[in-house]
Amino acid sequence: TRASGEEVLGASAEVDAGGNRKLPPIGTWLKDRITAHFKSLDREATIKYIDPSYMVRSVSADASDSYLCMLLAHAAAHGAMAGYTGFTVGLANNRTVMIPIPELAKASPRSLNATGRTWERVVAVTNQPCNTARCDVQQMTSDKAVQAAT
Repeated sequence: TRASGEEVLGASAEVDAGGNRKLPPIGTWLKDRITAHFKSLDREATIKYIDPSYMVRSVSADASDSYLCMLLAHAAAHGAMAGYTGFTVGLANNRTVMIPIPELAKASPRSLNATGRTWERVVAVTNQPCNTARCDVQQMTSDKAVQAAT
């Protein structure tokens, strides 16, 4: 599959530290093209481009995040010291577990339902704003309840 922007900018020859091919800088290219378009029309346009790789997590870590990271790091270290390879660690039924990566990848879906329960859990745990239709319905319902009570 082709990465975003490769058909316009061409494939990048650069690789990252892990040996993976870097993606072309489509975001900055689009920003420059939009700015040039408005300039050609003698119109001012202010465009701010924020590289999404810097926004992976937009909320600061708290004590629970630190504790979870410590638990997962300990589990990963214990697995490695025991000689295990090809595994990842996580929580299942409130227990730290080691999961073989091939089994995990085999059972993983290719996409995530943006209005499903799993995504809602991700949003809740990371304290992100809720932008799904399901959350909007819940918000509207709670707003109506507040209005009725006042």
